[in-house]
Amino acid sequence: MEAMKRAISVSLGSSTRNKAAVIQFKGVPISVERIGTDGDETKARELFERLDGTVDALGVGGVELYLRVGDKEYPLRSGLGLVRNVKTTPAVDGRGLKHTLERRVFELAAPALGFKPHYHMAFMTLGVDRFGMAEGVASVSDHVTYGDLMFGLGVPIPIHSVGQLTRLGRVLLPVIGKLPISMVYPTGEKQEEIKPRFEKYWNEAELIAGDFLYIRRHLPDRLTGKTVVTNTTTEDDVELLRARGLKWLITTTPRYEGRSFGTNMLEAALTAYAGKGRVLTDAELNDLIDDLEIRPSVQRLNS
Repeated sequence: MEAMKRAISVSLGSSTRNKAAVIQFKGVPISVERIGTDGDETKARELFERLDGTVDALGVGGVELYLRVGDKEYPLRSGLGLVRNVKTTPAVDGRGLKHTLERRVFELAAPALGFKPHYHMAFMTLGVDRFGMAEGVASVSDHVTYGDLMFGLGVPIPIHSVGQLTRLGRVLLPVIGKLPISMVYPTGEKQEEIKPRFEKYWNEAELIAGDFLYIRRHLPDRLTGKTVVTNTTTEDDVELLRARGLKWLITTTPRYEGRSFGTNMLEAALTAYAGKGRVLTDAELNDLIDDLEIRPSVQRLNS
């Protein structure tokens, strides 16, 4: 057996979601660990500096380094500031998998679902931060509502196409990229609060999509018969969704030891496995997805 490799995700999110596991990629063991800092940016920055050069790959959780919309990337000053002193170990924020694995999520999930998914109405909480998923949702839905203005800025105006989403991103992301983390993403204890908002759009949709922290934060009381496609979910998250009547849960990353890790953690694991000492390209990630048979987690929670 090859020597174990290490990938660690340092997240601004809640430490209650921490998890460590050992996963195997073609006989290569990868130690993965998620460390939440409860919104403490100083602690996160210090952890990145301390781990630099001691592990094979680092994941940046709870914030992005860049947001990619269409063919353009927009830097997020708050995220880049956390890893400004990381010089040796490749640091990834999961955006590579957001534009490969998440774009292909319905294609890859179809065998486990037992059918090719198609939806009349879909609702995605935020599209610009998971643009690959936004395109994937549009490809399997007749009508999509993106809640970027609603949840990002508190403006009750729905967006109804990927084209509109792209134009919005080009206008807003250069500004959002300069804002502090606390203004653009729920961190620490805020991740544990549930405050339903814009319930009309949740209720009329068959498919709910987006970052799980935004979904959980604004979750309606009932999700009967619906499908959710999202990223990281813990066992407690799954039970919460089951209790609210959700029919299908599609988590874009596989479950390891009962837990799906974030895209940044999985991308860090794949980066460690590849052993190139750099961030992987989309083409390299797609090759690994196929070669290692990386598949979404599909769970039927209610009949």
